[in-house]
Amino acid sequence: VLWNVYGDCDNFATLKGHSGAVMELHYNTDGSMLFSASTDKTVAVWDSETGERVKRLKGHTSFVNSCYPARRGPQLVCTGSDDGTVKLWDIRKKAAVQTFQNTYQVLAVTFNDTSDQIISGGIDNDIKVWDLRQNKLTYTMRGHADSVTGLSLSSEGSYLLSNAMDNTVRIWDVRPFAPKERCVKIFQGNVHNFEK
Repeated sequence: VLWNVYGDCDNFATLKGHSGAVMELHYNTDGSMLFSASTDKTVAVWDSETGERVKRLKGHTSFVNSCYPARRGPQLVCTGSDDGTVKLWDIRKKAAVQTFQNTYQVLAVTFNDTSDQIISGGIDNDIKVWDLRQNKLTYTMRGHADSVTGLSLSSEGSYLLSNAMDNTVRIWDVRPFAPKERCVKIFQGNVHNFEK
């Protein structure tokens, strides 16, 4: 469902095309497309002007928990799934162009600023940085004591914000030559009431 954020905040469109719950939704940089991750094991690409689904990305074998479009360059999107994989998609192609195998379910993904790395978090409590050029895990950031459920890159691309089920939000330095201890700040929150 799309809403106007001004005036009466009217609902102006309903996007139909998933057969399961939508877990995450993002606009691309210029706002022309939307990307949605779903429990139906797919990612949908939508024309934000018409509301039409223009592509359906299939390849995950379980729920797709997260998706994120590249900030610049070709129309790439990264995804993370309960099947334990992180995938890179070029929406001009039919299948994923790269797959990284994680041991556990992946709950959150994002790109670094230059879109040559994918950053993922999941139920293993770790944040992993995957290098797209070398096709391998570059480094792991540890510190969360429970599942990492969200990731957000700062506007200039130097810092990563992560949130987790351990009631903390952490800020990480993701610049290429950052010190080995990349966690620069921890915000402690209230205890959640989610059952384990």
